[in-house]
Amino acid sequence: MVVGTLGRQINEKGGLIGGYSDSRLAVSLFLGSLAFLVLVACSESTAPTAISVPLDAAANLVPAREPLATLAPISEPDASSKTQPVPTADNNPTLSVPTLTSKVAERSASTRPEGSDAQPEPAAEIATTVPDPARATASQPVLKAFPLPAGSRPHDVAPALEGGVWYTAQGSGELGWLNPETGETRHTPLGARSRPHGVIVGPDGAPWVTDSGLNAIVHVDPESLRVDVFPLPPDRPNSNLNTATFDKNGVLWFTGQGGVYGRLEPVTGDMEVFDAPRGRGPYGIAASPNGVVYYASLAGSYVGRIDPKTGEATVLNLPTPNQGARRVWPDSQGRIWVSEWNAGKVAVYDPIRGTWREWRLPGSAPRAYAVYVDEQDMVWLSDFGANSVVRFDPVSEEFDVFDLLGNPGNVRQILGREGEVWLPESTADQLVVIHY
Repeated sequence: MVVGTLGRQINEKGGLIGGYSDSRLAVSLFLGSLAFLVLVACSESTAPTAISVPLDAAANLVPAREPLATLAPISEPDASSKTQPVPTADNNPTLSVPTLTSKVAERSASTRPEGSDAQPEPAAEIATTVPDPARATASQPVLKAFPLPAGSRPHDVAPALEGGVWYTAQGSGELGWLNPETGETRHTPLGARSRPHGVIVGPDGAPWVTDSGLNAIVHVDPESLRVDVFPLPPDRPNSNLNTATFDKNGVLWFTGQGGVYGRLEPVTGDMEVFDAPRGRGPYGIAASPNGVVYYASLAGSYVGRIDPKTGEATVLNLPTPNQGARRVWPDSQGRIWVSEWNAGKVAVYDPIRGTWREWRLPGSAPRAYAVYVDEQDMVWLSDFGANSVVRFDPVSEEFDVFDLLGNPGNVRQILGREGEVWLPESTADQLVVIHY
């Protein structure tokens, strides 16, 4: 067909080309076309085939691996959805709160009663996890102890910015300092009748102490060791000050088991004290990444959510009644973890969904006291019942158990910095560090 077509085109243009007759021209064209076809066939059979793939498409040629983590971010609901998230004071469009993936059946989230300001009632189902014995005993980190002066009875610790560690020597009414490199300790008296409870390092790099004996917030200059005392108002005696935290604006918030919580402006010294819902009980306190402050009420068995602007506290009820919420700590996603003293459980509150989950600590009679969440979102708790500290993985929902060095250790608080957690063994007069 190719030769015939070419012949027709040429004949139509005048018959002879280069002195050849029509017949000779046709033969020549036929032989030339035949040679051309042979060359094309050979080239197609030997030349490699090149495929041009866009970069995006090329990336898709290899199946992507599934992510290692099982924490999935919460998707924004469709505007047409019938179920909308419950608005809370914690809602922040920049905050992404993942959902804990459970090995047990997910419980249905309950909703607020219509026309009520009450928090969602917790579902009855409680997740419990039995730790893997092999996991709990394998590759246990070495716990290193630092002896303190006899009678110190350290209650709380606070790793300092320069590598040292502050601690409250409740037995002697002093603020202690430990140099982990040398083991050297130093004590600073806080005043007559001092009974320091909690200590944290503030934005200024200095230790701030909640002192129940002085009924005051105490600031200690880390270099000169000058002691500044901020007493509570005269109408707030015997508040039994407990724990403090700084919010994102640099305001110090504190609790008193006598039934109060309050705030202190460090720059001006202005202080305001509030009556806690349900009276006695406020204990541990911590600020979430979005600036909301939470505290645990031991006697009240609830978690209080404080609006930092108004100071008003809202009661958040846990699934287990009379659980004895002792301490709280946020993770990087804004979830609030709670140690349940009476129930021997650890709980987590999702402020976006307004839901709770709980896990019972391993052992026959756990007593969960302290709680702390490290930079990897691993949850650390002290267990008075087993004289141990446990590490909980929210993704696998498994516990690691580490026996304390003191007998008993009685760890009442845990705090850390990247790669390590610090434990004050109050009964044994020593501090313990775990590297991970």
